[in-house]
Amino acid sequence: MSLLAKSSSVAKVEGPELANIPDNPVPEGARAGYFETQDRVRLRYATFPALGQKKRGTICLVHGRTEYIEKYFETIVDFQNRGFNVATFDWRGQGGSDRLIGNPKLGYVEDFDDYVTDLVDFHAQILLPDCPPPYFLVGHSMGGLVSLFVSTRDQLMFDRVFLGSPMVSVDSGVSLSTAATILGAGKYLGLGQLPLNPWNFKHPSAATFPGNDITSDHKRYMRMVKTLNHRPDLEIAAPSIGWGAASFKAMLKANSSEFPSQIRLPVLMLAAASDRVVSTSATEQLGISMRIGRHAVLPNSRHEIFMETDAIRAQALAAFDAFITEQTKAL
Repeated sequence: MSLLAKSSSVAKVEGPELANIPDNPVPEGARAGYFETQDRVRLRYATFPALGQKKRGTICLVHGRTEYIEKYFETIVDFQNRGFNVATFDWRGQGGSDRLIGNPKLGYVEDFDDYVTDLVDFHAQILLPDCPPPYFLVGHSMGGLVSLFVSTRDQLMFDRVFLGSPMVSVDSGVSLSTAATILGAGKYLGLGQLPLNPWNFKHPSAATFPGNDITSDHKRYMRMVKTLNHRPDLEIAAPSIGWGAASFKAMLKANSSEFPSQIRLPVLMLAAASDRVVSTSATEQLGISMRIGRHAVLPNSRHEIFMETDAIRAQALAAFDAFITEQTKAL
């Protein structure tokens, strides 16, 4: 557990309200609030009811680093229209949840297991009492890596796991073990709350769309820009050295020879062929090694599959339907 989460430096965002703009309206039936983790971090969450006659259970949607609930409104509606309730939250240190250090714009976590705590507590406090089973976990990027760790721990929390561009590894120019050692040493020396590669972060705007790493879809990119302009408090910028140390340590574990056999749930991972954020080859290797999981690579897709063009999103949703929707009986 993070000791920082208990300190007076925790920054609290006032009000759980969801940003609502014409280009990104709040989905029907939204309910937003806060819950508190076992180590006393306040996290913003939201739930959305299934639409239509068929009811298929609940999608638990977990995001990547820097992301927030509002970014997934379009995808939430896609799930609602398929008969799923949707429940989602902002990780500690980002979105509308408590920020963990004095600089609220700097991405930080004390230990990657703290994200697992967030998800486990969300399952216990929100999913179980408020949302209909069965439960399906859908994760992107950093959330995908957290989802993989949860898949090794408790076979009863979720029925299936569907991941987009999971952060299994990144191409940093050095090995995962070397990066973990260097960043871990920096954190040990008291540098954990300093930014990691701050020169690589640019505030999203119309000017940053050309050549961006996340999506080739201009409309969806600008929707994100407009949402952050409306609610700048949701944004975080560069990761910290502390976040890097925790994340490389976690990725190193996910790339160990014994990790694939520890995954206990059916998993489908979608990798993006044109991903420049996480390693597609690492996702492919994990998919080949898993006993009850598999992977597929989406041609031409950049990192954020659910924010991509209609054609790429259609492929992702078709894979989701084959893996989850069509395997789920309407309730």
